[in-house]
Amino acid sequence: MRLLFLILAASTLCGSLQSQSKQTAIDSCVNEFTMTNIESTKVGYQYWFIGKDFLDGRTLKMSVVAPLSATHAPHRHSEDEMFFVLEGTAEFYLNGARKVVQPYASFYCPPNSEHGIRNVGDTTLKYLVIKKYEK
Repeated sequence: MRLLFLILAASTLCGSLQSQSKQTAIDSCVNEFTMTNIESTKVGYQYWFIGKDFLDGRTLKMSVVAPLSATHAPHRHSEDEMFFVLEGTAEFYLNGARKVVQPYASFYCPPNSEHGIRNVGDTTLKYLVIKKYEK
């Protein structure tokens, strides 16, 4: 079920693009991961499958985090955000509460909530982030 929401999000993005023109090439709707397009972080890297400039600001990003690390400290912002764990052991943080999860767990962060995610395992953590940035 959790994976279904990711598939629906991706298909919605492609569907929105298709509604802008009568015929859209499949290459406009597909982004395949490649290490040559990663953005390095202090504790790993991230890859933008759908960047901030796509359509109306909706994004899909994969973050990869080294063991016992976090990309950044808990924080707040006006947008809501969703996370989906692909590999590793994550600790979700929301407004003072913490929960440790394994792969195929999702995490919804309402707007203006203090939230974060960190790797609490001894292997790499890999997760997706879905967010809509204001344009």
